[in-house]
Amino acid sequence: MLKMILSMLAVVSFYSHAEFDFKVDVLADDLQRPWGISHIGSGKMLITERDGDVRLYDGKTMLPALQGLPSVYNVGQGGLLDVYAHPNYASNKYVYFTFGEGTATKNYTKLIRTKFTGSEFVDVKTLFMASPTKKQALHYAGRISFLADNSMVFGVGDGYLYKEQAQELNSHLGKIIRLYDDGSIPADNPFIGKKNTLPEIYSYGHRNPQGMFFDNKRKILFSNEHGPKGGDEINIIQAGKNYGWPAITYGVDYSGDIISDLTHKAGMEQPLLQWTPSIAPSSMLVYYGAMFPDLNGHILATALKFTQMRVVRLNDKNGQVSVVKQEVYLKDRGERIRDIELDDVGRIYLITDSGKLLRLTKP
Repeated sequence: MLKMILSMLAVVSFYSHAEFDFKVDVLADDLQRPWGISHIGSGKMLITERDGDVRLYDGKTMLPALQGLPSVYNVGQGGLLDVYAHPNYASNKYVYFTFGEGTATKNYTKLIRTKFTGSEFVDVKTLFMASPTKKQALHYAGRISFLADNSMVFGVGDGYLYKEQAQELNSHLGKIIRLYDDGSIPADNPFIGKKNTLPEIYSYGHRNPQGMFFDNKRKILFSNEHGPKGGDEINIIQAGKNYGWPAITYGVDYSGDIISDLTHKAGMEQPLLQWTPSIAPSSMLVYYGAMFPDLNGHILATALKFTQMRVVRLNDKNGQVSVVKQEVYLKDRGERIRDIELDDVGRIYLITDSGKLLRLTKP
């Protein structure tokens, strides 16, 4: 009995800082390589596992794997990736997934739409398959967000060895893609009707986007992405813009070789923030919620290599957003934090590579 009581007490940790006080509850610890989490109402969370399973946290319990999704290419950085409930999920029950599909010699990032019945996924529809295919199971990206008009955006990575294609508009690699929620292509996408371009492309020059969040109050799309060795970035994404990879970068190759000796170039965007050394950013959101009012309007970014959550404090002046300072939390837990989500009362949920679901609330 004493062992059980000590175990129960061990799952709650308290953090007190001048800026941000919270406690951490461990809600589950048996997830298998989780990657994405999406709130579907009343504290319920859908969570993807890289082997292709989806788990439902029903507000109290982590339930067994749900059925109905197609198989995935679970190799390297592939597998089942992001999950995102439609903004009108309460009425239409649409849930979107990205994942790696294919074979060792021909694989790609794929997007599907499903309906969730509460116990399984039905009406699976393929909305997008990235091309060209690639031979390595690296840099799939896959994070999803929705814009104000209910069009959706998501990242496709550069495929690592295919990095030069991030600058080519006839390839999906190294791009952010924009589609309507049914998979159709918006007529106002920036490259519609242009020769030798793919109409789904929204922005280009990306390496491996891992966070994607539309700030509905500011009407700004934020994204973060992995640099190579150094040069991780947070970007403000705008239609048709070139974010520079690999022509400009603040990082170097893992071997130490120079990828580009340029950090700036005409016609290429600068990041809102860059991290050197790399923190390995994994997800992000802009907090708006009642539980932690001091966080409202600021970025919460999670990190793998640096095993932390960062609060990136923002300032708005004359229509421009800038970074004021950064604060580091949860470093002491030593957890590679994979994704972050909020519920409808502003509680913060995190999933970790070790298989935990954490919840941050007021102490």
